[in-house]
Amino acid sequence: MEEQRNSMPLIGEKAPSFEAETTQGHIKFPDDFKGKWVIFFSHPADFTPVCTTEFMTFASMEKEFKELNTALLGLSIDSTYSHIAWLRTIKEKIKYKGMKNIEVNFPVISDLTMQVSKAFGMLQPAASTTQAVRAVFIMDPKAIVRAILYYPLSNGRNMDEVKRLLIAMQHSDEHKIATPANWQLGDDVIVPPPGSCGTAKERVEKSGTDYECLDWFLCLKKCPHKK
Repeated sequence: MEEQRNSMPLIGEKAPSFEAETTQGHIKFPDDFKGKWVIFFSHPADFTPVCTTEFMTFASMEKEFKELNTALLGLSIDSTYSHIAWLRTIKEKIKYKGMKNIEVNFPVISDLTMQVSKAFGMLQPAASTTQAVRAVFIMDPKAIVRAILYYPLSNGRNMDEVKRLLIAMQHSDEHKIATPANWQLGDDVIVPPPGSCGTAKERVEKSGTDYECLDWFLCLKKCPHKK
């Protein structure tokens, strides 16, 4: 018999609501995060090396994310007591890439029942039946899932990429543009494709003023905000 798979919210869908105990007390999602973007990420287990480097990096960038109106929210299938002991160890003992005395102030969910992990598809039996994989869900202020990233147990995430993607999505929402490959804040952005032949012809003819067209379907303009 084929093993039952856990469902997960998809891009464009409302994220599942839940209540949970965390290192910062009881939370309700999405109620406690109204009006904010949320980066919700899972890790396999406390007191593991890859997860330690990830949490130190996320915590060191928390101020940067707050400036982007974004809250961080972690999860693993460990108890709150285990989370607290691990986070204290990180602060008191671990030095990594110039980071030390790092305090993790964002909430870390204790998911012993695995209910939240299952709701977000963070449990993948072929990888582990007792540990959540390295999932990242980025939700907008309306709790809509906007991006999903998955990493294997053995490899740490790139937090700079998570931040880059967040900024790109915020710019796309605000300015109705798209961003090209490897886009960084300050780079040119993409003007949405024309919806008709007439519009396409007009756009190409006007190229060189406010924007530049490489062809009718690919036009670039300056980034609305500089780095």
